[in-house]
Amino acid sequence: MKTELPQHDAQERENADPHEQGRPVPKLVLLVVTAVFAWAIGYIFTTQRDDDPALGDRRTMSTLMGKTADAGGGGAVDGAQIYGAQCVACHQATGAGLPGVFPPLAASEWVTGKDTLAANIVLHGITGKLTVKGSAYNGQMPAFKDKLSDAEVAAVLSHIRSQFGNSAPKVSPDTVKAAREEGKERKDPWNGDDELEKLK
Repeated sequence: MKTELPQHDAQERENADPHEQGRPVPKLVLLVVTAVFAWAIGYIFTTQRDDDPALGDRRTMSTLMGKTADAGGGGAVDGAQIYGAQCVACHQATGAGLPGVFPPLAASEWVTGKDTLAANIVLHGITGKLTVKGSAYNGQMPAFKDKLSDAEVAAVLSHIRSQFGNSAPKVSPDTVKAAREEGKERKDPWNGDDELEKLK
């Protein structure tokens, strides 16, 4: 025989202990999810896939694939874009560089001097002490001969030589090609002032 314990007033005032139980998803939520799913399927099957290409942004396939003029893409190489991708981190967007760390390109005698000198610097890079506008910099510039084509080197040099207050003539891909051919045996970067002074 089961004996029931007497209930006290305190127990009667307490709510039942929480417990897990199956709670169905509200019908309104199910209805909304089903409606959205049905609309998505209908949209996929009713959308036109033959829209007029003239409504697009008019970029060519060579532009989308990043082909440049020297790679047979037919477009011009953008020196400003190359500068933004390869040079701006050190020389800054203004071409002023970072004092005591990275030399400026603005009014730099190395930039506005002979086009073959500028081409050699970009192709092979620099290490050691380099004097720019009377200030000495002792850092390192990477070589771009394996990263950039002749047309790309020419484009970025032409951009630099015409920006930041500079007004030097453009550099042609043929000039870069000749500099590359002349220095094809060179493995090390230029040793700053010591070697580059001879190329001025």
